Amino acid sequence: MKNGENYNTSRRNFFKTLAATLLIVPLVNACKEKAINLLIRLSGANHILGHKLRVKNFPKPSQKIETPYLIVGGGITGLSAARQLVKKGITEFLMVELEGHLGGNSSHGENQYSKYPLGAHYLPLPNFDDKELVQFLEEEKIILGYDAKGFPKFDETQLTIAPEERLYYKNNWQESLIPKTGNSKKEDDEIVRFFSIMDEFRLKKDEFGKYYFTLPMSKSSKNDEVKKLDTLSMKQWLESNQFESEIVFNYVDYCCRDDFGLGIDFVSAYAGIHYFAARKQDATADKSDSVLTWPEGNARLAQHLKKYTKGKSLENHLVYEVRLENNKAIAKVYDDKNKKSIEVSADKIIMATPQFVNQYIFDGRKEFTKDFHYAPWLLATLVVSDLTDNMSFPLCWDNVIYGSKGLGYIYDQHQSLQQIQEKKVITYYYSFSSANCGKTRREIYKKDKEFWKELVFEDLKIAHPNIQEVTESIEIHLLGHGMISPVPGFLFGESKAKAAASINKTIYFAHSDLSGISIFEEAFHQGINVVNTMLDGTTLDS
Repeated sequence: MKNGENYNTSRRNFFKTLAATLLIVPLVNACKEKAINLLIRLSGANHILGHKLRVKNFPKPSQKIETPYLIVGGGITGLSAARQLVKKGITEFLMVELEGHLGGNSSHGENQYSKYPLGAHYLPLPNFDDKELVQFLEEEKIILGYDAKGFPKFDETQLTIAPEERLYYKNNWQESLIPKTGNSKKEDDEIVRFFSIMDEFRLKKDEFGKYYFTLPMSKSSKNDEVKKLDTLSMKQWLESNQFESEIVFNYVDYCCRDDFGLGIDFVSAYAGIHYFAARKQDATADKSDSVLTWPEGNARLAQHLKKYTKGKSLENHLVYEVRLENNKAIAKVYDDKNKKSIEVSADKIIMATPQFVNQYIFDGRKEFTKDFHYAPWLLATLVVSDLTDNMSFPLCWDNVIYGSKGLGYIYDQHQSLQQIQEKKVITYYYSFSSANCGKTRREIYKKDKEFWKELVFEDLKIAHPNIQEVTESIEIHLLGHGMISPVPGFLFGESKAKAAASINKTIYFAHSDLSGISIFEEAFHQGINVVNTMLDGTTLDS
């Protein structure tokens, strides 16, 4: 989840939730006898409003607004749709968003030392043929031009600064996230074989010239061989291809949890292979798989998109009902700040909201929404005085601990030109991978602050035994509906197609969960495609 979007998100992916509360408690560090401020935030969609959405306990509308176009949801998809409307010459529209800010999973926090992500935190270099994304990166001066061979020149201050990633393995830090030292010959051979197969998938095309795997997914092949991969779990695919090494299983499991929230036992083999094969690594001459990142993560990208909604958005507003009336779409919206309801009449509505929200707004959607699985996530941002214990390889942007329960941590100040920091700020990621995301979600909200503190510290202690002693503060961020998690049978199943179908060519649906993979690229294209479909009548091939 470390990349993506929601309500409106692999390291290369992320999310949104329905619960929010704030507790601040002092903890006593027995070793140093100092107070640790433990801030537990169950954040995302407002908990009270989420409950209201279920019971529909809203006042009658006392105000009416008319607009040609209404966008519901201010995550990456909604923001991308707003940008596309402006690109099409349409500037009269309104956006409503439940949260007090726009950005969805691409949001951030900030303390006195650094900004830090509260969701997706990087964007891989784009596929060169993804012209829409490349154009956006040009507009925002992330791509500064092109070299003599036609390759993009990326702003080096926004590319990951070396050293990029390291792995704590067999009591030592080593470069890259794949174990390089201490392996048997069989383990090394299986690693080479796995990546060779992924390279083949990266280049493979069907009889119509479509890649088996590409971005956005709507442009990829849908032949029988591809669809068959969605009937297996990633673990079943590994086993059927005679992989046996624990190292390979561990690494692929990490990648799946990172991008989809679910590990190899539960995630579709198509999705697992997509992680490795969809990005073509063709935007640089050296086929680099580097990433673009910022201290605040993908909130930087959301900030670029927000300018298209200036003066056109209403935050802390919850849409709780949508209906058709006299060829118009009528939305009832609750203004949480002023505790009143508004009726918005629009010619067209774009629902850039996840399906777990839409099921409470439209009748009859729970039938297929039950097939949408959303993995819960936890992020913990720590301010630490020191991280130098057992530093056999220097602190990197991405730091992963082999065999840990979590996904490691990122160093939020890594991109700073001021490399000597008074305090270090790191953000730890944890996905709750399970066969029943709903049950897991209910269980995590029953845990108290001490449980989460211990979970984070115990995992980090594997590589940093004194982490609790050097931690000065910790903020824990729980996301109940972190991101869409593609279980076997979902990506090419009927439920996804039903959820994406427009209503009377008046109400349109767009969200990364309708692609099945919660990453920035999918959310970005969902916004573009829904506007093109709405205005030009083109059909989404999803």
